[in-house]
Amino acid sequence: MKRIVKVLLQNPGTASLALFARELLANPRAMGAACPSMPALAGCMASCVPLNRDGLVVELGGGTGAVTAALLRYGVPPWKLIVVERSPTLAHHLRQRFPHLRIVQGDAAHLAQLLDQDRARGIGSIVSSLPLRSLQPAVTRAISQQFETLLEPGGLLVQFTYDLRGARRRLLPHFRRLSSKLIWSNLPPARVETFERVGSD
Repeated sequence: MKRIVKVLLQNPGTASLALFARELLANPRAMGAACPSMPALAGCMASCVPLNRDGLVVELGGGTGAVTAALLRYGVPPWKLIVVERSPTLAHHLRQRFPHLRIVQGDAAHLAQLLDQDRARGIGSIVSSLPLRSLQPAVTRAISQQFETLLEPGGLLVQFTYDLRGARRRLLPHFRRLSSKLIWSNLPPARVETFERVGSD
């Protein structure tokens, strides 16, 4: 981990990359990625969001804004996009980079509470960069329950993982996998999966 951070700091490219490296060193378990999402991964995640779907698009784990920027480029209207980031430092960075967006600083395990004022508008899609496989099981269950609470049947979840086998069904018991794509050009390679919320009977 420290070697990855050292490389990032030696080759920052942008202030965003250096900021990401510092956050990764400070709290590696909470970061969903070893590096900021590369264009191919961010673009793939954005392209999974149907632009004609009703409801808000909620991005989880905004980081330095790679996926946020891809969602905007893809055509998600700024008024329809909400970005949630746990790190106060990264949330501040996102507010500076995207002053026209609603940036919410907080823990996705309490997502319904964080988005209480937005729920009346409906949430159509959740785009998640959260490290579900590396979080504590209780935290992963809490986040999964938030997905189920906020998305009505038919709602869409886009999740990426570095586990190339994909998400295990037990992590998302009330979701049906619609698509799964490997992004070999990302560093490291990643899998982007799209799930549809189904009934909980």
